[in-house]
Amino acid sequence: MIRVVIADDDALLRAGVAVVLGTAGDIAVAGEVGDGLAAVAACRDLRPDVVLMDVRMPGIDGVEATRRIVAAGLPSRVLVLTTFQHDEYVWGALRAGASGFLLKRASPERLIDAVRTVALGEALLDPAVTRDLVARFVRDQGRPAADPRLRELTDLLTDRERQVLRLVAGGRSNAEIAGLLAIAESTAKTHVKRILAKIGARDRAQAVAIAYQCGLMADDK
Repeated sequence: MIRVVIADDDALLRAGVAVVLGTAGDIAVAGEVGDGLAAVAACRDLRPDVVLMDVRMPGIDGVEATRRIVAAGLPSRVLVLTTFQHDEYVWGALRAGASGFLLKRASPERLIDAVRTVALGEALLDPAVTRDLVARFVRDQGRPAADPRLRELTDLLTDRERQVLRLVAGGRSNAEIAGLLAIAESTAKTHVKRILAKIGARDRAQAVAIAYQCGLMADDK
């Protein structure tokens, strides 16, 4: 059973999310909180598998709450919920250690799938927000959008690995990649692990940035 804490200052939204998650037989809502400090405390006390974290809350915001949860070495993985596609807080939350992000307008099915994905230890990148986050990453790193040094890294990938990396950069989960390429999910996961090792990316978020920085995504245009 996947245990979830919902952290959002909107009580109505918390109730709605709880109802949606309640329809999944493998997910249980362990608690609901309305601010960042309470979210950190809930992770310490309840040890949920996943925290659905709003980024804009009173007290400390979701970014700082995420940072404290990660710094404390708590097992809870943070999935950021955001209202706006270009929310500046989302990038900060990922840098603080969040495992992914999802727009609040996502469908109930997408929300349930996102919780399952993050609970399995995978990163979750909503395609609608990915491009904005990549732009922020590139700007923060101070490198041009097309970096030939990074292109050399992606040149080490096989054709299949390059195909998988494009899908990762599009915000696809391992399960979605498997479905699109008609391969086993375990095979998709193996491809992603090998890609991260070859290009020296610490996680999927950085792999996405590299895919855009090296010009890999432009190859499809």
